[in-house]
Amino acid sequence: MYFVYPSRELRQLDKALTLFADIEWVKLTLVNMCDPNQIYIADVLDFLTHQWPCPTVVIAREHEGAALSEAWQKGALAGWIWEDLPEQPFDKLQQIEAQYKRNQDSRDLPTAAELQQRLLPTPEQFRQYNFQYLFQPSAYLSGDWIDFWQVNDDQILFYLADVSGHGVTSSLLTSWLAGFHKRAHSPEHLILKLNEMLIKENIEKHITMIAGMLDLKQNQLRCINAGHFPPAIYIAPNQDPVVFNSSSFPLGLTEDLKIDEITVEMQSGSQFILCSDGALEPYKGGINEQFQQLLNDLSQKSFNPPIQVNDDIAMLKIIHASN
Repeated sequence: MYFVYPSRELRQLDKALTLFADIEWVKLTLVNMCDPNQIYIADVLDFLTHQWPCPTVVIAREHEGAALSEAWQKGALAGWIWEDLPEQPFDKLQQIEAQYKRNQDSRDLPTAAELQQRLLPTPEQFRQYNFQYLFQPSAYLSGDWIDFWQVNDDQILFYLADVSGHGVTSSLLTSWLAGFHKRAHSPEHLILKLNEMLIKENIEKHITMIAGMLDLKQNQLRCINAGHFPPAIYIAPNQDPVVFNSSSFPLGLTEDLKIDEITVEMQSGSQFILCSDGALEPYKGGINEQFQQLLNDLSQKSFNPPIQVNDDIAMLKIIHASN
């Protein structure tokens, strides 16, 4: 923090210099060279005259309410009165600085959300298969993640993951997941490598995931589940939906990870669907009732996510186009 020596004469200046004795003083002419990460304390008229971009606590005379109001409109963090300076200014300044940093983090969230969106794959068609997805964060950033890529001419690797908890830490792990794009060559390799890294780094987060491989030539899909709910769903024309339940553990809990694998013959017109637990949010009842309602809507192609959600929603559909 810095105290900007005022350009006008103020009889309260001596008291201020005593109160701010531990803060470095700077001349007004040097403020334009200021560190934008530091908080400055300055006279309100100097701030309005020079309008520097640094975060600033302004001090006004008791009759300068209009100037104080103008300074707030121009971005001042807080305002004090020269005739009534706080006796313990450092406590106040620490509170102001903490709030400023929180606000800065919040301002960065839209940009971070845009960057996260850019890491998502582009919906794509691989021969007779369409890969489509829904990605709807509950706030700016999501702890859910989807990815798919072509391993070779005939095979597509895909996954849907859900990081435990909410907030920035969970969303940062989705960026970490995105770093595996095209680095894994099988579902087993992807899941075992992620599990190993989570345990080694002791991040105190776990990840549920369904990962699979689609063989375009054989029209066969194999899939493994690492503790993820809702389970994978297979919907084919004129058949009841098939649900692939699993009792496997999430990633990051145990080194001795055992995972269930299933194989699906993809019929013409069928869909293989993965979703995060946020997809259950629009429905009432217990978790089993919610899942049944979701299953019914997916079967009837009538799932409509709400605009505002309390949990992230991610859904990946692998659609075998009808002949």
